[in-house]
Amino acid sequence: MDLAEIIKPENLVYKKPNLLTNKTMHYCPGCSHGVAHKLLAEVIEELDIQEKTIGVSPVGCSVFAYNYISIDWQEAAHGRAPAVATGISRVNPDKVVFTYQGDGDLASIGTAEIMHACNRGENMVVIFINNAIYGMTGGQMAPTTLLGQVTATTPCGRDLERNGYPLKITELIGQLPGTSYVTRQSVHTPAASRKCKKAIKKAFENALAKKGTSFVEIVSTCNSGWRMTPVDANNWMEENMFPFYPVGDIKDAEKAGPEAFTKKN
Repeated sequence: MDLAEIIKPENLVYKKPNLLTNKTMHYCPGCSHGVAHKLLAEVIEELDIQEKTIGVSPVGCSVFAYNYISIDWQEAAHGRAPAVATGISRVNPDKVVFTYQGDGDLASIGTAEIMHACNRGENMVVIFINNAIYGMTGGQMAPTTLLGQVTATTPCGRDLERNGYPLKITELIGQLPGTSYVTRQSVHTPAASRKCKKAIKKAFENALAKKGTSFVEIVSTCNSGWRMTPVDANNWMEENMFPFYPVGDIKDAEKAGPEAFTKKN
């Protein structure tokens, strides 16, 4: 029997989302970005919102994300994606707007933008890739770098007295009244990827329902920046990052309205 008849496309476990282009990704082998892109494409496709979705990608490893997911994209300066997304969402309230940002971009250079956009409850989705390092620019320490973690700028490990504590920015964002859904997920196993996809889908459904800001952190690997094999990077992430950045929902609530801040007699 012809092998093509045994292995038919409809019988394959994996089916490439139609929204993913055929362009070869520039990400390093073992990088989490590719899986995150696939999940995003699947969610947008399943919700049938390709024509109304606009992604905003700033400077970082994902700067060329527009090459891989066939939707409308807007580039932003480093850290400024939430500000750009705010403008797009307000001018086009019928669109579904999301940002796709790394930890150096979102938690350092763009801290003001992300905090105030979330506090205002801008109607958008934020996809936050946290690999605890500046991946694109040479593997420097990021705000999310763990204590003791070796990077290009902390060759002896991140030191508390010199560098301060790692920033759990997702927990901070979960305290802001404008956020309706805040969660931390990962994509290092098939089971984790399925949970992450559900979280991303919930975030986009919230955007469609005008529930304010939904924030999805994806704890990720950077095996190139960490100087590890993909397998070792996954193991290191499980042993070191998950204890400090535990996976799960942080906030799941309706967008808080003005009445929540009105003094009651």
